[in-house]
Amino acid sequence: MAAELHPRSGKLVGLSNSNRTARRNQPVQEFNHGLVLSKEPLRDRDVFTVRIDKKVNSWSGSIEIGVTTLDPALLDFPSSATGLKGGSWIVSGCSVLRDGRSVLEEYGRDLDQLAEGDRVGIQRSSRGELHLWVNGQDCGAAASGLPAKLWAVVDLYGKCTQVTVVSCEPPLASAEREIVLREEEEEDEEEEDDGVVCRLREDAGIAALMNVAAMNGVMIGDQVPELSCGHSRPDKFPNNLEPDAVLTEHQLFDVFNNAIVSFYRAEDEGGGEEGGGAGSGSTGTGTGGSSATGSDNSSSRSGNRGSTLSNDSGVGAGDAGNTSSSPAGNGGGGGASATAAAGGLTTNDALLFHEKCGTLIKLSNNNKTAERRRPLDEFNNGVVMTNRPLRHNEMFEIRIDKLVDKWSGSIEIGVTTHIPSNLDYPATMTNLRSGTIMMSGCGILTNGKGTRREYCEFSLDELQEGDHIGLMRKASGALHFYINGIDQGVAAAQTPGVVYGVVDLYGMAVKVTIVHNHNHSERLRRNNAIMRAMSPDVGRPRPALTPDADAAERLLFHANCGQKAAIISDGRTALRPHATDDFNHGVVLSSRPLRSNEVFQVRIDKMVDKWAGSIEIGVTTHNPAYLQLPSTMTNLRSGTWMMTGNGVMHNGTTILDEYGHNLDRLKAGDTVGVVRKEDGSLHFFVNGVAQGPAAWNVPPSVYAVVDLYGQAAQATIMDDMVDLPPLPEDSSEGPAAVSPGSPCSVLGAATDLRFHHLHGTNAVITNGGRTALRQNCRSEFNDAIVISNRCLRDGELFEIIIQKMVDRWSGSIEAGRELAGSGRLPLELLQHQTCASLRAGVTAIRPEELEFPNTMTDIDYDTWMLSGTAIMQDGNTMRNNYGCDLDSLTSGSRIGMMRSPIGDLHYYINGVDQGVACSGLPPDVFAVIDLYGQCVQVSITSSSGPLDNSLCTSNITEKSFPIHSPGVAHRFHGKHGKNVVLLGEGCQAIRAGGYAHGIVFSAKELKVDELFEVRIDELDEQWCGSLHVGLSTLPPPELPSCPLSGFSPSLPQLRSKVTWLLCGSEVRRNGVLQRQNYGCSLDRLTVGNRVGVKRCGDDTMHVFIDGEDMGPAATAVAKNVYAVLDLYGQITAVSIVSSTLLEDAEGVKVPSLSSGSCSEGEDDGTPVTEAESEPCAPVPTAMAFLENHGKNIQLSNQKLTAARVSSYNQGLLVTAQPLNQQQLFQFQIDRLNPSWTSSLSLGVIGHSPDRLNFPSTACCLKRSAWLLQRDSVFHNSLKICENYGPNLDTCPEGTVLGLLVDANSCLHLYVNGMDQGVAAQDIPSPCYPFIDLYGQCEQVTIVTNNVPAVGGEGGDARCQCDMEKADMVDGIKESVCWTPPPEVNPNKSCEYQALCSRFKDLLTIPDGYFSEDAKYNLCYCESCHKLRGDEAYYKRGEPPRDYALPFGWCCFALRIKPHCEVSTALKKWHIAYHGTSVGALRRTLDHSQLLPGTSSIFSVAPAKAEGPDGYGDREENSAPAREVPRVRLSPTMRYSGLETFAPKVQFRDPRSHRCHQAQVGFQVCVRPGSYKAGPQQTPGHGGEPLDPRFSNSEIEWITKEEGGTLLYGLLVRVE
Repeated sequence: MAAELHPRSGKLVGLSNSNRTARRNQPVQEFNHGLVLSKEPLRDRDVFTVRIDKKVNSWSGSIEIGVTTLDPALLDFPSSATGLKGGSWIVSGCSVLRDGRSVLEEYGRDLDQLAEGDRVGIQRSSRGELHLWVNGQDCGAAASGLPAKLWAVVDLYGKCTQVTVVSCEPPLASAEREIVLREEEEEDEEEEDDGVVCRLREDAGIAALMNVAAMNGVMIGDQVPELSCGHSRPDKFPNNLEPDAVLTEHQLFDVFNNAIVSFYRAEDEGGGEEGGGAGSGSTGTGTGGSSATGSDNSSSRSGNRGSTLSNDSGVGAGDAGNTSSSPAGNGGGGGASATAAAGGLTTNDALLFHEKCGTLIKLSNNNKTAERRRPLDEFNNGVVMTNRPLRHNEMFEIRIDKLVDKWSGSIEIGVTTHIPSNLDYPATMTNLRSGTIMMSGCGILTNGKGTRREYCEFSLDELQEGDHIGLMRKASGALHFYINGIDQGVAAAQTPGVVYGVVDLYGMAVKVTIVHNHNHSERLRRNNAIMRAMSPDVGRPRPALTPDADAAERLLFHANCGQKAAIISDGRTALRPHATDDFNHGVVLSSRPLRSNEVFQVRIDKMVDKWAGSIEIGVTTHNPAYLQLPSTMTNLRSGTWMMTGNGVMHNGTTILDEYGHNLDRLKAGDTVGVVRKEDGSLHFFVNGVAQGPAAWNVPPSVYAVVDLYGQAAQATIMDDMVDLPPLPEDSSEGPAAVSPGSPCSVLGAATDLRFHHLHGTNAVITNGGRTALRQNCRSEFNDAIVISNRCLRDGELFEIIIQKMVDRWSGSIEAGRELAGSGRLPLELLQHQTCASLRAGVTAIRPEELEFPNTMTDIDYDTWMLSGTAIMQDGNTMRNNYGCDLDSLTSGSRIGMMRSPIGDLHYYINGVDQGVACSGLPPDVFAVIDLYGQCVQVSITSSSGPLDNSLCTSNITEKSFPIHSPGVAHRFHGKHGKNVVLLGEGCQAIRAGGYAHGIVFSAKELKVDELFEVRIDELDEQWCGSLHVGLSTLPPPELPSCPLSGFSPSLPQLRSKVTWLLCGSEVRRNGVLQRQNYGCSLDRLTVGNRVGVKRCGDDTMHVFIDGEDMGPAATAVAKNVYAVLDLYGQITAVSIVSSTLLEDAEGVKVPSLSSGSCSEGEDDGTPVTEAESEPCAPVPTAMAFLENHGKNIQLSNQKLTAARVSSYNQGLLVTAQPLNQQQLFQFQIDRLNPSWTSSLSLGVIGHSPDRLNFPSTACCLKRSAWLLQRDSVFHNSLKICENYGPNLDTCPEGTVLGLLVDANSCLHLYVNGMDQGVAAQDIPSPCYPFIDLYGQCEQVTIVTNNVPAVGGEGGDARCQCDMEKADMVDGIKESVCWTPPPEVNPNKSCEYQALCSRFKDLLTIPDGYFSEDAKYNLCYCESCHKLRGDEAYYKRGEPPRDYALPFGWCCFALRIKPHCEVSTALKKWHIAYHGTSVGALRRTLDHSQLLPGTSSIFSVAPAKAEGPDGYGDREENSAPAREVPRVRLSPTMRYSGLETFAPKVQFRDPRSHRCHQAQVGFQVCVRPGSYKAGPQQTPGHGGEPLDPRFSNSEIEWITKEEGGTLLYGLLVRVE
């Protein structure tokens, strides 16, 4: 047979060399369509062999080879070989597929690991068996029963881009005879030794191992089995090794590692060879199983692949007392594993899947592989169990083979006591309520209930294909889970003795395979441990073998590096040669693992300015010899810890957000390092300064990793043995340049105050002792106390800044100074601190003597603490209403503590002295910070240090923390519930009896942004329920005199006037539920907690708990409202802690973040004269750019002009002066560079830019930043509005852009003097404008003639009025014949819309049915439609006809298929609604018209029987079945949404896990004249109209005309 390829091939294949060479075109852009076949059918015993000529690293996967019965002359070539059907057998990776389905896993060599130059062949034996040949070695039978006529198939897939046919001939007979003779000799060969049992095989690596062992005196009596002549020396064995040479310990390890690597590589190549187990310190022997000979027996040989099972007890894979049950022989196990032949195990020994399994499970590969059928249609019924119970210390491990990206949730794994043959398999294992422990996500479920919420850092839902999951029941009964070989710790302490392994192929998980063998790196580590125990050199130095022996000890870079990286200077330097062309693929690893306490440090030699990001450094457990290097190390999902930027990532997930110095700001000449200490902690160094612990429990034998990413182009290992080479001449900085922001620059700081190295268990000290953070901040909220490193001196300020907070917990930072000891607090105080926030104080207890409690309030003596506004001594409150409220501090706030020379304790908030907190403090006190609850990270500021003893504070330009405004205390109104008694001049309310009738009102109406706040004084735990709070339009003066015996007993029943209230965590309006899960539940309030309510200027109600704003609770709140509270259930007494706002204090109070600084004239009804308004008029400020800016910016023209001088980013600049309210800041675009894409962006920040760390682009600003980019608005990098104003990327040169903050703290954009409307609200004052000269925009200049633009006179104002009038007229016109424009409120995210969207996702309707533009998805809940100003009814069509908006529903816009009638339908047709069932949705959407249907994926309780049209029984005169069924419509969803038409279904919200009921329907366009209006057909409504706008006699529209309706939107309502 000619060794040629058929001329017909895949569409990307090019043939050459007389059709012997095939090449895949566009190998970097395309990975498939590379299929080629042999020119002629194969003859029996012919091996069709090809050589891999070229590979690329852009893809995963590689060459695939096999045979097919399909004639290439007639074949329609698929994209890959696995797509061949009709009699095709393909070897892909290490699997064998028949017609695209796997029939054998873990066969032969892994084809994906073959390199250029390797040869691979395919053969049909004379007995009809398929054999794979790799580099001349037969891998055994892959399949049997093959037909006679077959063509060879080669797929140039993935990495493989070119092959050449080298032969198509039978193997040489002589070679076959040599193989047979050699295997027969190996059957009879057995070598024993009293010390070590060696596996004797045809392997060059094992010969090297035995030679090394012999030279070091390993074998007892120095007797070494003589090697046969056929054993060759390994490639990496030292050429200068003599018999009497002595190796050092590490040289011995290196040689041994190379031998082990060669050993296992040859094991894979040998295919069918088998051996016995070996262990250290065992006297037992292991005999290898018989090796089959000849090609006819190759099938059995392929099944006898070695299997390494993890075994902590030191015995073999079988029972501890019976290790000889396996036919492979017996072998003692003194190490961490025992090796057995998987093929030789009996069915009772091998861990397989039980034949009885879930209804959708298909087993294959001898029951080692399980796959869920119909994975795109079904997500459960995929439970499989092991065929026998797990033994003690036996590893049960699986590999994820296939996932689908459709469902939520993924694989679950665990153990159960249920016997699989007797079990009635549930849909999912978490439904079992007995004897079952499962790992689901990152938690542990016992009998279906969560017992550990966050068991480990990994989540099973985030694992990818190829990841491994294992579990082991220890002999002690403890259950451990393993992810990619890493032990996740104890999941359950006491597990029953007899348990079966169980896997639930749930959600995304489709296919898994039981794994018996471990990878080479695991074997290498185990054998290193054995070798270390065998070596006589351990613990004592040996003479050097050569003068260059130190080279073996030296840390170098490994030769295997990223595809864009190169190693030079004998392994000491790594670089990206083309750093300006590519920014990644620069990963390099150390040549050997790091020793404990060994520092790996590199110097940055060269930087480029083109990219963002820079060098990353860390460690990994992966051996560089076998690691397929990713584009960046943060893509690895196992065994990797990396410092990137100023954060730390573990397996691609951030574990520390702000850790140490930012690596992205380093320059050429800076150094970075990493060390793993003996205790398993990982530390990083920047310029020689330790950054503190970054991770814990890091395993030993980790390799150092450097990722030359982004700007980092070259790095050299810092080695004390040799002199460092000079920096390259073209480095970005000189050799002595050190980044200004490096820790080295702060060593000479004026203060030596640091955090002490002793601290709470969850605290971490970094940044040279200046920064403290709480690890696992979302799973741990306490145990994070930190203390100063020394006593505070008299008059010395200890100040910290809050750098990070999370919204998970109710508490915040606690800071304190303790005096001695620890103790317990009474239950009342513990309850008080549950919702407490920041606390601050001092202590005289030395850190060495302090037993750190959970929180600082656990110390019950000699302790002074500030909690909220209360001063506490020894755990008891000694004073209330201190000058500041710590519960309201946010990120960026500063808090300081100082002991005066006379023993007074002062607190400072943002530099402002809050006065004497307490007196009589002893000297020598320590400052204490408790990172509690929401507070995650703080740093000591540069302001810490001595203060003037006079305690006089200077004028501080930075905005200070707002304290309570002066005013008269609020009072309760004299009219209240009959069980209420008012005390303290109306400042305290007590419920004297019962559990209800406790309603109280504020004495006066609340002004805009006026907070009415009370503190809970007493509880009565015999009752359930808690405080209700809200706003009401009911005027208390109009109520009858007290006691109000006829008044509502509780606030939810108060419905005589409109009332908005919060009950628990539910917001209600007149008792009707508006939203759920709002903020913290009031049911959790305890004594000391504070609750407040406020009506804001945007007509929203906000509730405050302990000073924290829970956000808008209700919208469209009336103006004249009173605060109302209900002392209900447990709450029996409250006291007012707030005060009224004084009118004359408005001008001097500190501006808040949510209101303007000037009072509104409407508050008192008095007109404001021009003279009175002059003090509030804005004074224009001359604006200029700040000297601190992005590194590519150059200022000129007296800092009025800014130009970007290089690259496309790093062009951020801020004004030096804040922007006053009502002042217009404008600038002009001077120069654009069309060679770039995108353009400038602009916005404001709410904090001083003096210490701003300028990122590369403005979108990286994530603290108090509002950004206008393109046509969108962002707040703290999150998009809050789309389609706002013009697209800034299209603004030409000469365009004048402006920013203005109006009196209501709203941000406006001006384009060439035209106001584009409100972009964002609640802009803080002061704020600073910023501009990002990005992409095309290279230069701007400030326009100096700034004038107030609001309230001024001139043409602009007149034009604006004209424009608003035109808009109003157009709006009236549109309301007659068109739906109002779909504008979604950009400043509000609707929870109801999100809930409806999650229900829609559960319907699994393809996204292709819906409009791609999300702005057309409208929510018609009360909040949303009122914010948009929607009217209840509109007109549409010709002639116009009324229809009602679907209030209470959420509409998802459908994609409308383009055809000629669409534009007419959208403008001239009428609008109607159609209620339907969930089961009919998909069929209706598939046919693009309304159809009958009742099938559903939900379990719906039988209700009313539905007819073919989905509306119940047919009428007597119904149309015949062959006609188009009648469709019922209605102009209002009050009719179409009845349960008769839209039956309710129950579902569980995947986020809140609450059960809800949902209905669905359609919004449709109806052709005028195609329907007939008629009376309602539903009984039970009497004469009462369903909708006041439509008569019941015309509320139902019936159409039978096909094509008379057009689907417009999907409607969803959730209850």
